[in-house]
Amino acid sequence: MNTEKHITSIGGQAIIEGVMMRGPFKTAMAVRKPDKEIECKIQENGTKKRNKFFRLPIIRGCVNFIDSLIVGMKALMFSAEFMDIEDDEQTESKFDKWLEDKLGDKIKDIVIYVAIALSLVMSVGLFILLPTAITQGLQWVFGKFGLEEFSGTSAFISTTEGIVKMMIFLTYMFLVSKMEDIRRVFEYHGAEHKTIACYEAGEELTVENVKKHSRFHPRCGTNFLLFVMIVSIILYALLPKFDQETFGAIQRLLLRMGTRILLLPIVAGVSYEIIKLAGRSTNACVKFLTKPGLWLQRFTTREPDDSQIEVAIRSIEAVIPEDKESDRW
Repeated sequence: MNTEKHITSIGGQAIIEGVMMRGPFKTAMAVRKPDKEIECKIQENGTKKRNKFFRLPIIRGCVNFIDSLIVGMKALMFSAEFMDIEDDEQTESKFDKWLEDKLGDKIKDIVIYVAIALSLVMSVGLFILLPTAITQGLQWVFGKFGLEEFSGTSAFISTTEGIVKMMIFLTYMFLVSKMEDIRRVFEYHGAEHKTIACYEAGEELTVENVKKHSRFHPRCGTNFLLFVMIVSIILYALLPKFDQETFGAIQRLLLRMGTRILLLPIVAGVSYEIIKLAGRSTNACVKFLTKPGLWLQRFTTREPDDSQIEVAIRSIEAVIPEDKESDRW
């Protein structure tokens, strides 16, 4: 058995009853159909290289983030096609027929981009705008008790906003993990991690070998989300304070929300660079920084069964390049 650690750039995502894996040249989506057979769709990633500007540090993080959202949503749409739908025999509405006639095959792309836009709006509202509004509300409450000097400091604003943001994030993760349908997805998430770990360990990709590995992985999207939270707290703390004597309460709220939204690309870019470093570094300090993210994966992953591991193996085998040096992280 090869004992050399091979840190791969291959990454994945759990989808409905399946796993999507993305290698340097191919993307594979493997799904367990209702008849228990595995359907695997393989696509070329394309040979066009991005402009040098889009490969610069920070910038590449923003580009990869949007690209991952699009690819991930397409994979979810593909896996949803195999779900049993009870009302298959229900007749199409006139509106459905009109959409199909006017848009044809483009309707799927439109649905994907609309879904991504809605998810981004909801994320910004829940994790940026809501904490900002709650923090300003707390400032108002403290002001009623004559504590304006304390509640108006940058330290109070950034600390309070960070605590509120983390509380919302952790509550959201906990509640989502309790949903029965999501638990199945989290089991496939665990299968994805264990399979990649087995490949990186240089072991043969068999169910028994995969089962031995941990379901926690430092390059998980959960770690990325946590880094986004931490980076945003630090960057937002550096923003200028909007003086109460110069700006009214509504103006301050809108300015805070606006500056935070404008900084989102930088937050995503910096977080991407950190996750890249964490994924390939054995430094003790870096490992310490990834500990909270690995702990959060107890919510977002579950131990998979053999059939789920088989799906993950099928998916990763389809994207492993002939030259393994080309998929190094």
